Amino acid sequence: MKQLIRFLVLIVFVNCNNSEAQESSPSWTLVDFIKIDSINPILSPNAKQTFNCPVSKSLVNWEERNVLNPSAIVKDNKIYLIYRAQDNQMTSRLGLAISEDGLHFKKEAEPIFFPDNDTMNGYEWKGGVEDPRVIECPDGSYFMTYTSYDGKIARLCFATSKDLKHWTKQGLVLKDEKYKDLWAKSGAVVGEKKGNKIVATKINNKYWMYFGDTDLFMAYSEDLIHWQAAVNEESQKMISVLHPRMGYFDSRLVEPGPFALLQKEGILLIYNGSNAANYNTAELPKFTYAAGQALFDRNQPYKLIDRTQNHFIHPDKPYEKIGEVNEVCFVEGLVFFKNKWFLYYGTADSKIAVTVRDK
Repeated sequence: MKQLIRFLVLIVFVNCNNSEAQESSPSWTLVDFIKIDSINPILSPNAKQTFNCPVSKSLVNWEERNVLNPSAIVKDNKIYLIYRAQDNQMTSRLGLAISEDGLHFKKEAEPIFFPDNDTMNGYEWKGGVEDPRVIECPDGSYFMTYTSYDGKIARLCFATSKDLKHWTKQGLVLKDEKYKDLWAKSGAVVGEKKGNKIVATKINNKYWMYFGDTDLFMAYSEDLIHWQAAVNEESQKMISVLHPRMGYFDSRLVEPGPFALLQKEGILLIYNGSNAANYNTAELPKFTYAAGQALFDRNQPYKLIDRTQNHFIHPDKPYEKIGEVNEVCFVEGLVFFKNKWFLYYGTADSKIAVTVRDK
């Protein structure tokens, strides 16, 4: 009997420990997403999509090789997915796909954003334009950050639009001479949920943006057009607000996901992390891309308050584990649509998938 009692006590102890280990995430996080395996991946390359490239002056199969890293936004009760596509020369352009249910998309035949014979050509050719992040402006127009790549340097740029199809390139986010050749990418603007829309919002009379792909830095603007880097007054170096962590899934680098979401608890930043070659986590293969979440102070966007200890999405499907780059889930598009959160992500730098969370 004593042995039985000890056994039962042990079972209760183990169950209690398991329960504690599986406690729900902090209230500020967006978790419990479910991958829609029945239809994923939702977008794949299409070799039949052609486009007359104004720079090369040739007909190209503009999304023949890969489609990846999409941004998403709600307009007219539909989801507009702006995604990166690569041809066989590895030049990137941005395509548009539209959905009425968030799951099934119809692609536009030609890219909506691409390298051209314009003032940005020197920054965008021949690598192209990459990894969009779109947010609605308070006046109903749209703001998009993107990465220009000339084959050597990635630069953080932005563009504006009134309809999500026709865009005006506004140049580099950091226009100061000392930043023009700075490797910079992945700009996520702070926004606030208003109905089913995410709208850029000011904090202390400024718009804020997280950016970077090793450490994360910040920029701010009063009008969404003129941006300045957040700089330490003493060192004159850009402040770093989020870092890789040795021993974790983000031991190699951190990089913003979608927009940053202003909530009552603070500013939620969903971010991508990569696992280092060593001093990493043994739970994932080295160089795996998985996503985590961080919380910043709602009045001091540069002040980190909390951070998840583990990833909430990682590669575990064949299309996420094998592709142009193996072992990649790269989150970049988030919308609130039909009382659900839809999160869109690139898989193995080759295709696009969706995961959904109930309200």
